Amino acid sequence: MHSRSESLAAGSWTKPHAHSWAQFTYASSGILEVRTSQGSHIVPPQRAVWVPPDTEHAVVSSGPALMRSLYIDSDAAPWVAEAPCRVLEVTPLARELILAVSALPADYPMDGPEGRLVAVLLDQLETLPEADFTLPFPVESRLAGICTALRNQPDDSRTLEELAGTAGMSARTLARLFEKETGLSFREWRLRLRLLLSLSGLQRGESVTSVSIDSGYESPSAFIAAFKRHFGRTPGEFFPS
Repeated sequence: MHSRSESLAAGSWTKPHAHSWAQFTYASSGILEVRTSQGSHIVPPQRAVWVPPDTEHAVVSSGPALMRSLYIDSDAAPWVAEAPCRVLEVTPLARELILAVSALPADYPMDGPEGRLVAVLLDQLETLPEADFTLPFPVESRLAGICTALRNQPDDSRTLEELAGTAGMSARTLARLFEKETGLSFREWRLRLRLLLSLSGLQRGESVTSVSIDSGYESPSAFIAAFKRHFGRTPGEFFPS
């Protein structure tokens, strides 16, 4: 295992790439977005994303962010090759182990205390719970076009029927294809899109009113209610001042 710490400026973007090592990236501060062919994985502060070996991905940061990445060979832990790409909750113990392992020299002795520390961290990483911050993305070109447009403008208020018309299909066909490719209904997908994209504005300190409007909600109270249903906390509880 080796580690790398990076400070990202607002608007940072790494071009799509892949490597033979599994990658575990912890967001110390700021919000990261890891994009793969399957969708987007939004990583709020104090959470992490797992990227399997040989998975093409790009990293986007809308605001300043600090990330710590661990690169893990599947020979050291065979389970890393089978773990799917996902966002993870990071326990207090795992967080301290991540910080300690990130401070190790690149040539740390595998048979010494450093190697034992890495082994404990690997055990912890395998059991971290998944967090619901992933937005699946369809492959079908017409659906992908609709999703890209909505991601670029989350306050777009067009109905399912109107969006289906722009793609030259019926609403029923769009709904069926959408659920088949993403595992979510169109309504569920758009709700998740809006809530996940709202995290960046909230993290930057924008008002709930401003963020709710940008996210396509008619009122801050409706936005707060939807946010709490999805994340289990209000925006103020998620990002305490």
